[in-house]
Amino acid sequence: MTIRIAMWSGPRNISTAMMRSWENRADCSVVDEPFYACYLHETGLEHPCRDEILQAQRHVRSEVIVQLAVNETVTPYFYQKHMTHHMPRGMDMQWSKDFLHCFLIRDPAEVIASYLQKMPTVSEDAIGIVRQQELFEEIEQITGHRPAVIDSSDVLRDPAAILPQLCESLGVPYADDMLNWPTGRRDSDGVWAHHWYHNVEDSTRFAPFVDRDTELTAEHQELADEMQGYYQIMASQRIRP
Repeated sequence: MTIRIAMWSGPRNISTAMMRSWENRADCSVVDEPFYACYLHETGLEHPCRDEILQAQRHVRSEVIVQLAVNETVTPYFYQKHMTHHMPRGMDMQWSKDFLHCFLIRDPAEVIASYLQKMPTVSEDAIGIVRQQELFEEIEQITGHRPAVIDSSDVLRDPAAILPQLCESLGVPYADDMLNWPTGRRDSDGVWAHHWYHNVEDSTRFAPFVDRDTELTAEHQELADEMQGYYQIMASQRIRP
């Protein structure tokens, strides 16, 4: 029987490093943003590697859900890296009722500053912070359990403290293998890896935390301020070192 773990993150977080961490376990396989092609197909948005993504992934959500919720894996655990903005409002999330859910959050100003290093513009929908908080409430209602929440800054400060607590909250045995991994690209990486994953491909562990002095334009700071309340709702419930 496959135990399915869904990690719900926004972009420009440590979501790929977290996927590396789980994939380095011998008992776990992973999938990288399986709804990305659905999102691009439905919205028509222009993203880096759009054509490659649409060719590589299924466009129909019901077909993706079979992959995620029905098909068995060769490993006991199946870790799914999800982007919250890939999930449209009104989508029935009952398919994930029996999953183990966790939410990976990051301060909005840091998300926006990092996002703008890769994309020319940024919006509320693109960074998925509002949608993340909505999904948290939806999934808590569907499953009857409050999902685990971890903050990327806490993970970077002390992964050896946060990861065992995360595993305990999920009811999954912790493995020290989650703290290190080999360098390089993975077959499991999305086809967009060559655009987004340079730093992770060179990494062997979670990067040390750096307290950055984030500078944003007035427009982008306004967006960060608007997102702060949603972030704080999640942050107040996070696992702490």
